[in-house]
Amino acid sequence: MHRFLAILLLSTLATAQAVAPAPAANVNDLDNAHKARALLDQAIQALGGQAYLNIQNRADEGRWYTLHHGASPGPGVQYRQFSRFPDQDRLELIARGNVFIPLPLFGSVDVIVVSRQKKNTNDMVVIHNGNKGYEITNKGTSAQDKDDLKAYLRRRQHSLEQVLRKWINDPKMQFFYDGLAIVGAKPTDQVTLLNSQNDSVSVYLDQNTHLPLKTSFTWRDPEDKQKNVEEEIFDNYRLMQGVMTPHSITRTFNGETSHQRFINTVRYDLPLPASTFDASVTYDPMQPPKKR
Repeated sequence: MHRFLAILLLSTLATAQAVAPAPAANVNDLDNAHKARALLDQAIQALGGQAYLNIQNRADEGRWYTLHHGASPGPGVQYRQFSRFPDQDRLELIARGNVFIPLPLFGSVDVIVVSRQKKNTNDMVVIHNGNKGYEITNKGTSAQDKDDLKAYLRRRQHSLEQVLRKWINDPKMQFFYDGLAIVGAKPTDQVTLLNSQNDSVSVYLDQNTHLPLKTSFTWRDPEDKQKNVEEEIFDNYRLMQGVMTPHSITRTFNGETSHQRFINTVRYDLPLPASTFDASVTYDPMQPPKKR
């Protein structure tokens, strides 16, 4: 009898152990996650809804400032930029000081050509196509500096366009509503997205207009192991071709302003030829110039 009871007890334990454990609760089923996702959807509608999501390319021109310790060393440069979602970009920097050169942005998409024959040797074109980067000067075309390329790719991966058009559609993405935050004296709702690689981006949405006012992400430097914070701030929104478009964009690095861009004109979905983003290396800036 005792032996029978022992066998029955062991059988019951074995059966209990064979039953699969209850699945963990899906974090995206939480009310907090639902609110975060709803706020992001609201932001997309504020930006233009399908008009925003269907953008294929963009061209803008204005003035570009690079700052050090929050101060600009000069008047900045005139720039023109062409972008094709998701991973092509052409930035043209026209170094003419305070002289404004009308750029053929309307009715023409002719690109700036940098050559040895040009009197001004400070013009530069930077092209990104996929994960490759190129710099074009009057000396020729070189591969972009590895650290500069890595920094650009990191910013692109965490850009507002990538977040609202790619990250948000990842079925493994986790969404968190972080509460109220102040950006430029304006109350915003802070929402954080966390992907399966434990990489995150926070987006700050104006509580009145629902437009994105800032993005923020952190990364750890593999050399000194220090954590860095990069932010992009959007201001002066205007309606362009059905899309609410910021005309002032500021980048910060660890709390200090590093770049500012003031946009004069913007156009969407121009007939950009594929060659706009073509480049091939013609020289190595690390090698000494050839003797003539």
